[in-house]
Amino acid sequence: MIIVDTSVWIDYFNGEVNAHTDLLDRMLSSERIAIGDIILAEVLHGFRRDADFRKALELFEALEFKEMLGRQMALRCAQNYRKLRRAGVTARKTIDVMIATFCVVNGHVLVHDDRDFEPMEKYLGLKVLKP
Repeated sequence: MIIVDTSVWIDYFNGEVNAHTDLLDRMLSSERIAIGDIILAEVLHGFRRDADFRKALELFEALEFKEMLGRQMALRCAQNYRKLRRAGVTARKTIDVMIATFCVVNGHVLVHDDRDFEPMEKYLGLKVLKP
């Protein structure tokens, strides 16, 4: 299963053309992609126009939906945040640790365009699909 991070979705909906959005565009018709509740909220809250919000929501409704947090996952996220800190890495956004932890625990692959995930690959075993 492939999870696409907010960083890629935002570029995609803003019409940015780069290696990550090209990869996402290809995968939408050929791969099994899921959208998580955290990513859904992060992406959708940024739309200013109702028409754009509805268009994005329509695309997301065609994807498999995953609840990403819950009590056990929240505990794992806290443990992973602490593990990163012990390794000398301060995660700038807790939400990124949540997304990475969800992917690691469930064996999902993440597509992202956010350097904050790089230490999570090294220290948490996050699997990433790069363009």
